[in-house]
Amino acid sequence: MRSAATDAYREFAAARAGHLFRSACLLAGGDTHLAEDLVQETLGRMYVVWGRMGKVDNPAGYAQTVLVRTFLTHQRRRSSRERPSAELPDRPAHDSGGDATLRVTLLTALAALGPKDRAVLVLRYWEDHSVEETAAALQSTPGAVRTRSARALARLRHELDGSLVDLVTG
Repeated sequence: MRSAATDAYREFAAARAGHLFRSACLLAGGDTHLAEDLVQETLGRMYVVWGRMGKVDNPAGYAQTVLVRTFLTHQRRRSSRERPSAELPDRPAHDSGGDATLRVTLLTALAALGPKDRAVLVLRYWEDHSVEETAAALQSTPGAVRTRSARALARLRHELDGSLVDLVTG
């Protein structure tokens, strides 16, 4: 019995790890090391409750909720924050294409937002969750999610300040 649950968990973890990592990268503002830590913590927490998961209709959605809550807890617990440099230390010898530059620009702008704003934007627009699903994941109300979403998008547009137009058209 125990090995069947362990096998089911392993299958679930293998199938969801990549998706969780991509979401964690967005939440962490492109910090892949933090994203790996968040996914590891999420999968660890999922393993602990896996035997009781029969009561959960959507384990993938539950894992996404655990990931967001793990990220928010991590942000609250950090007493000192690393300050990323405005300039990247190494530049590629040649232009690797606008797609990489666009991705870095978006991740930098997303990293400038607060953790709850990032969580709302990732859940709503990357994960394509409804307002109600996002509110449940963040333990908030749908009205608060709508307000935070609108304000976070406005801040993101301000952070980007027209730089996307240059990257997309140039």
